[in-house]
Amino acid sequence: MAGNRTIDDTDRRILTLLQDNARISQSDIAKAVGLAPSAVMERIRKLETRGILTGYVALVDPHAVDQRMLAFVAVRTRVVGDEEREVAARLAAIPEVLEVHYVAGDDCLLLKMRARDAEHVGQLLRNQVSAVPGVRSTRTTIVLGSMKESPRLPIVVGDEEEDAVLAGRREP
Repeated sequence: MAGNRTIDDTDRRILTLLQDNARISQSDIAKAVGLAPSAVMERIRKLETRGILTGYVALVDPHAVDQRMLAFVAVRTRVVGDEEREVAARLAAIPEVLEVHYVAGDDCLLLKMRARDAEHVGQLLRNQVSAVPGVRSTRTTIVLGSMKESPRLPIVVGDEEEDAVLAGRREP
């Protein structure tokens, strides 16, 4: 299955451009990668079909929608296996929970969540997170400030010279 997810440098360039601006036109991508727009459209369709390009999002400033508080919540469960996956699924269904990760160590799951303020975080922990059957305990870390928060993945294209060109640090 790994072979099905292999991509070439042109696909990597396309993905980098889409991460920079998901609204970029196919003709602009075509110019940047040296292909016809129809070839770009076909490559994007294949990246979507193969599950490599999984979606397009609008990134919203959390302050603008009154979700200023960022918290990470370590969750310990009473259950394992399929029951733990059910706990994770129920936690993932809470709208304020942005991410759910299985982790190694003392904790079972790590949640990334957004809320209005500390009081809202407390309400979510008491009324929703701890109310999920199978949750044994939680440990919360409140973020005071963020240096970097990004959904972008680092995609290596060719050599460093090409990377610099794509990043706009050098002229082609």
